Amino acid sequence: MKVYVRAPYPEKRLAELEELFTEVVYEPWTETGERYYEDEMLEHLLKEQPDVLITELDRVTEKVLAGYKGLKAIGDCRATPANLDVAACTKAGVPVLCTPGRNNQAVAELVVALIIMHLRHGLEAIQWVKDGKWVPGTTPYFLWMGHELQGKRVGLVGFGAVAQATAKILDGFDCDVCYFDYKGRQYGHYTPLSLEELFATCDVVSLHLPVSDSTKGLVGEKLLRSMKPDALFVNAGRSALVDTPALVSLLKDEAIAGAVLDVLDTEPPTAEDLAIGELPNVILTPHICGASYEVTSHQADILNTRLRKWLNGEDLGKIVYNRDVLA
Repeated sequence: MKVYVRAPYPEKRLAELEELFTEVVYEPWTETGERYYEDEMLEHLLKEQPDVLITELDRVTEKVLAGYKGLKAIGDCRATPANLDVAACTKAGVPVLCTPGRNNQAVAELVVALIIMHLRHGLEAIQWVKDGKWVPGTTPYFLWMGHELQGKRVGLVGFGAVAQATAKILDGFDCDVCYFDYKGRQYGHYTPLSLEELFATCDVVSLHLPVSDSTKGLVGEKLLRSMKPDALFVNAGRSALVDTPALVSLLKDEAIAGAVLDVLDTEPPTAEDLAIGELPNVILTPHICGASYEVTSHQADILNTRLRKWLNGEDLGKIVYNRDVLA
């Protein structure tokens, strides 16, 4: 079997693919440029004729699958296959294997780091020094005094793998970690709360939910306005979870201490989207919380394990994302 690899892969993981497949073609997007859209993807599939495609960014649509019918499986180096038309994959009989948990640690580490930067006015203080404002007569110790994370009550909305990795880091700061979980499950020593109580009582509220019919627009004005005046709002999940105009209004009114955002309604953003980042109480990053070099190794490790199981017909109900294809 031939595998066409369009995602970056460490040498060790490539060597594992060479043990699993008779032919490996390695053309990652990091070397060829950005993603392939459907016409380019179809062109390259017809050229390479692979049995299995490993991708991360490329668009695989119904047109691609109709134009090339040789795929037996697709490995997507993402937690959820947003770049694939999953329904079309199922219709074409192509199982999709994903890499859940690939960037748990990366997201968790940067979320906590950005929370600390906001609490301690880190970005403003750095810029203040760079702008040459540290001159005789100034007192930066008092000017940039902030708050410690230690002992704060941190509420995590959703308690999947990323939130659990975040909670583990927060344990080192002796935080009172609370969470909202749709299924009402109990996780160790952490405190389950209703969504309303979490927003009303936590010093930091951080979103860690996927977008679905039940979560889209979940965080509206009522929940936002219930937050404590000195609370911090964090969203490194998805912008669609939040009523953005309501959040902007809240921040402009300085009704909360501020926000840390890694996601926007439109990416790349429009001028309207960027307006929220111009507010003085907002830290805005370009959807990079999950971007670490180590993620490449994590995702390749997870996918190779799943490919091996798929080839052996093991645990298909657990590892195949579009389980309907198994029927």
